[in-house]
Amino acid sequence: MTALPKTVQNLFINYNPSDLYTYVLFVVIAVVTIIGVVIISEGQRNVPVSYAKQIRGNKTYGGTSTHLPLRVNMAGVIPIIFAISVILFPPMIAQFFVNSAGFVGTAAKAIVSIFNNQLIYAILYFVFVFGFTYFYTAVIFHPQKIAENLQRQGGFIPGIRPGKETEKYLALTMNRLIFIGALFLAVIAILPLILRGFTGTQSLAIGGTSLLIVVSVAIETAKQIDSQMELHEYDRM
Repeated sequence: MTALPKTVQNLFINYNPSDLYTYVLFVVIAVVTIIGVVIISEGQRNVPVSYAKQIRGNKTYGGTSTHLPLRVNMAGVIPIIFAISVILFPPMIAQFFVNSAGFVGTAAKAIVSIFNNQLIYAILYFVFVFGFTYFYTAVIFHPQKIAENLQRQGGFIPGIRPGKETEKYLALTMNRLIFIGALFLAVIAILPLILRGFTGTQSLAIGGTSLLIVVSVAIETAKQIDSQMELHEYDRM
């Protein structure tokens, strides 16, 4: 029989029956986190869109109905990357001036001390991820252009007037979705800090960002495989 890996051996050697609750809690949170990542990654609001009928000569165009998908997590992991870059910058710069004399050295030590505080670090990390989610979504999502394109193509949202009313409706709908996505990303980002605070252990931690990336890649890979299989099925027909 092959020997067990050292990490597994150490787990059995250092096992304490009193830690059973911690291990069970860890497994439950890991499963719930994965389920949440899948739901948020795949979650979207389908806004119904109808196209008016247009008659050109003897042919009729339009008259169909479709939907405009608005994803809950349109920003992906970009806000987390932005946030961690910003939050690591001040203490990194302050480290170079810690040994300086006078006000510069005192300020540098204060900055390092502030960012070493886990509570302050978690709050700042949460706020930055939440804010960058709104910022990045605003950069890539333009309700004005979508409303103009729909109006130009003869499309409209049932019950909503084309033009400015459609733009306001899309912006309001997207803002509600962003709130859910931003809150989820912010919680995922500070999840390891939350677990360490509740369990008091540094050895067990769930990397929410890593899970988000892995699950997103797995979902995208599954979609690519399904599309390739459908293409092969069409080729055989």
